[in-house]
Amino acid sequence: MREYMWRGRGALAVTAAGALVAASACSPGSTEPGGAGDLAGVELLVAAKWTGVEQENFTEVLAGFEEETGATVTYESTGEDTGAYLGPKIEADEPPDVAVLPQPGLVREYAAQDALVPLSGDAASALENNYTGYWRDLGSVDGDAYGVLLKAAHKSIIWYRPDAFDQAGVSPPETWDALTGTTAGTLSDAGITPFAMCGASGWTLTDWFENVYLSQAGPEKYDQLVAHEIPWTDDSVVQTLETLADVWGKKDWMAGGTEGAVQTDFPTCVSQVYGQEQAAMVYEADFVAASAQEAGATVGETAQAFPFPAVGDDAPVVVGGDIAVAMSEAEGVQQLMAYLASPDAQTTWAGLGGYLSANSKVEADAYPDEFTQTLAQTILEAGDDVRYDLSDQVPSQFGATEGKGMWAVLQDYLRDPADPEAAAEKLEQAASKAE
Repeated sequence: MREYMWRGRGALAVTAAGALVAASACSPGSTEPGGAGDLAGVELLVAAKWTGVEQENFTEVLAGFEEETGATVTYESTGEDTGAYLGPKIEADEPPDVAVLPQPGLVREYAAQDALVPLSGDAASALENNYTGYWRDLGSVDGDAYGVLLKAAHKSIIWYRPDAFDQAGVSPPETWDALTGTTAGTLSDAGITPFAMCGASGWTLTDWFENVYLSQAGPEKYDQLVAHEIPWTDDSVVQTLETLADVWGKKDWMAGGTEGAVQTDFPTCVSQVYGQEQAAMVYEADFVAASAQEAGATVGETAQAFPFPAVGDDAPVVVGGDIAVAMSEAEGVQQLMAYLASPDAQTTWAGLGGYLSANSKVEADAYPDEFTQTLAQTILEAGDDVRYDLSDQVPSQFGATEGKGMWAVLQDYLRDPADPEAAAEKLEQAASKAE
């Protein structure tokens, strides 16, 4: 079993999210974007979904490219629906020079439309030198490399209140059996509701499924399911649904019972743990930290986290993220892609906080706190066993649409997990329809 020993009674100790460290100006193995001033007068447009602090930090990263090359880079937000932003621009032959896509499925979709430009020169070399095979393949289509995973999110974390665990006399579990057989049961016996569920946000339920499936069925099966090389009626899917029922089938274990679980969205579920203290745990990614702080918790003290427990031999490591792609052949585009794939650029962003990298050359001490350092290390140490969010790799009508596909089927299953075979059949029907 792969084990991640996170400090603090087996849990992840987290320091304040606002802490900063200086990022090194030049990291080992960096790819230089070009000589100073060699792109003077060149203007480039980059589009991504980020706003607020994320946008500010990314534009600071872009400023490093401008300073190095003399180019001018303008940032434009796509809004939450990247496809709705890019579709008309592609049709009008006016795409941004570089776009950041929130789903690998969009890389394949736009490559099929000849809307992407393959990486070449220093950009292709930077991808090859700084990323392992799985991450390179994620942004590739039919052997051609198009994308660079620029920003990652760690989706294999369960957050908890240490005071609730102390009151019940339990510790963070390392296995699913310990979570469901000891931790949650003991909390419930002590009068503490174990889980807040975010069921109204269907994507959180797909994340539950993906973690259990990856750990229980293994990476090879996971890839086969992504590609629909096996049906969703496969025994491995049914077994995962049965495993989820260990939690989803116990209404007393969820804040508000079954109806509360289905009706509570993200991030309201986080406030049920931190602030309202209606539950002891909530499952979701590293970005829970921000919502926990907004609810009044101190991350690392009153809000802590532990790795999603192992269901099979290994604990799962599931990530989401954003992939940068070139959409024009303008001067400077490949140099910008090389820069974005470099440890220099990503070390800068790591030092600003709220960021994870899958770049093997970004050092752990580039991150501002122990929390992020540990998450980054688990992503890299998982090697070829780490997997990208399944629902973001399948057609969006199946994996990422409200009221349809995986979201709808899993919400129904959360309401009544009595028939996993029927739920698997509905997943297969929805997957086939989306294709």
